[in-house]
Amino acid sequence: MKDLHITTGFSRLDKDQKIDLVASHLTESALFSNTLHNSWHRDAGVQKIYDEFSENTLGNYFFPYGVAPNFLINGKMYMLPLVIEESSVVAAASGAAKFWAERGGFHSEILGLEKVGQVHFTFDGGLSLLQRFFPEIRRQMLANTERTTSNMMKRGGGITNIELVDMTDKIPDYFQVKATFDTRDSMGANFINSCLEEFADTLRDFAAGNDAFAPFSLQVIMSILSNYTPNCLVRTWVEGEIKEGHHYDDFYTDREFVNRFETGVRIAEVDSYRATTHNKGIYNGIDAVVLATGNDFRAVEACGHAYASRNGTYSSLSRVEIEENVFRFILEVPMSLGTVGGLTALHPLAKLSLQLLGNPDAAQLMMIASAAGLANNYSAVKSLVTKGIQKGHMKMHLLNILNVYEATDTEKKHAVDYFKHEKVSHNAVNSFLQAIRS
Repeated sequence: MKDLHITTGFSRLDKDQKIDLVASHLTESALFSNTLHNSWHRDAGVQKIYDEFSENTLGNYFFPYGVAPNFLINGKMYMLPLVIEESSVVAAASGAAKFWAERGGFHSEILGLEKVGQVHFTFDGGLSLLQRFFPEIRRQMLANTERTTSNMMKRGGGITNIELVDMTDKIPDYFQVKATFDTRDSMGANFINSCLEEFADTLRDFAAGNDAFAPFSLQVIMSILSNYTPNCLVRTWVEGEIKEGHHYDDFYTDREFVNRFETGVRIAEVDSYRATTHNKGIYNGIDAVVLATGNDFRAVEACGHAYASRNGTYSSLSRVEIEENVFRFILEVPMSLGTVGGLTALHPLAKLSLQLLGNPDAAQLMMIASAAGLANNYSAVKSLVTKGIQKGHMKMHLLNILNVYEATDTEKKHAVDYFKHEKVSHNAVNSFLQAIRS
């Protein structure tokens, strides 16, 4: 890597010029340039769509697009599109889906679809003055956003509440206008932010035009949606009988397995170190569906992790219930998803992914994504409390290791056969390759 200096006018260069400039800073400049050019879509029109998703786009960064069949959710069978690079996730989801499809499948319900936005402002005139005039301010806010909300209201959505929140115990003179929204099948970020900015203008104009506010200073700091949507919530679960024998695992009886599984989940409920990895496994499945359908996985994850900390300590998003002879594994997680607008309408594979899922509405997509999360969580916890995580994970990771050592197709075939009964590690794979090469 060569020394870098301040670059001016980069955004005005065309794509080839940008690639050449960036490549000039690399020792393998030709490889960098060729790799990016080879990543372009063969259809120039499709590539133009990809280029306009972001800024200073040089090429496409590929992730595997896979599918997991046999997801029975509320009595309907799905084949889930999954975009993820981590070995074993698709296999784990598929295995859990087939296992539970034979036991009634995944059950899911929406607990709420409410989304949140805030106008953050300071006011040195005290809470009582704001409370006195807030009903009128609220009325004007609703009136001034009618043009923005009319189409959403026709679809059954819109602004559901506006309230004044006193935050002066946290920061002097700090208040919020907190609003909730129903954005139907859109994720709704642009809609919410447009409403909030209109709220902010209304608040400023009201203060400027009212004599009671004249002696005081009201300053809007920012207006923005919140990605924490604890009332946009989905609950998904699987359940089965605890019988005599081996229905959940070949080594442990049902009762032994369920007790070990419950303890494994309980550990994630009380220990934040374990909970972090536990919940990451949930998002292996959720994120893969979110990405495949053109939704915002960063927002979905941020919301889920905040929800996992809602009681003051970071904890598991899933839990186990055992009632008499019924084992129930439950995931309760907030997520704000959309099936119209944004990348869902622009990205070619996102549109096809939604078709593969039967063109679900936003609520149905929440249930589908949460089922993927629960499936991966079940597979991970089951492996951990029985045979251990590495046996299955490293075997799925074997091809990645073989590619690191540039194994030929013949060497890969021999390695896959050999490691069916051997532990997989980088050192073991390297030693095996050295042996057959010599």
